Amino acid sequence: MKRGTIFTTRNMAFCGLFVAIIAVLSQISIPMPTNVPITLQTFAIAFAGYFLGAKLGTITVVVYVLLGAVGVPVFANFKGGISAITGFTGGFIYGFIFLALLAGLGTLLKSGKLTRYALCVVLGIIGLCITHFWGALQYALLAKLSLWQSILVVSIPFLIKDIISVVFAFILSEIITLRLAKTGLGIKK
Repeated sequence: MKRGTIFTTRNMAFCGLFVAIIAVLSQISIPMPTNVPITLQTFAIAFAGYFLGAKLGTITVVVYVLLGAVGVPVFANFKGGISAITGFTGGFIYGFIFLALLAGLGTLLKSGKLTRYALCVVLGIIGLCITHFWGALQYALLAKLSLWQSILVVSIPFLIKDIISVVFAFILSEIITLRLAKTGLGIKK
């Protein structure tokens, strides 16, 4: 491996840890009548993106999605398999890749502290909106609803909770990143 690569043993261990964190927090679930449960998945995905950065965060979420696609019950309510991705809530699952990517991109910014914090959160929220778009679109197609009806049913009711999740994920990531950096055990983005 060439020097300076992001694929260090430490980084891969962090990626594996975050796949496990996402899988566990996905199981903390409150079922809803629309079949879109309230979970801590959004928080876990944003946290992975902010903590690991764009490359490793995205890779981690792709691994999580692939594990679920092959049948490992890592999605909400212990679901797994390709039917979970092609089902009513599948758009949210692959939409999470965009959330991790955009949250991670924010961590690469080199502007002033407050500006960087604001841009990180805004990029995370844009990633969240893309996730909600794909989730609502797939739900609309399968439920034979208009996109607007689908947004009203499976997106709007969750938006405030999800925005708070993204903000909290950023704050927690900053705290942990700073503490790990002091010990020399931080992630190499």
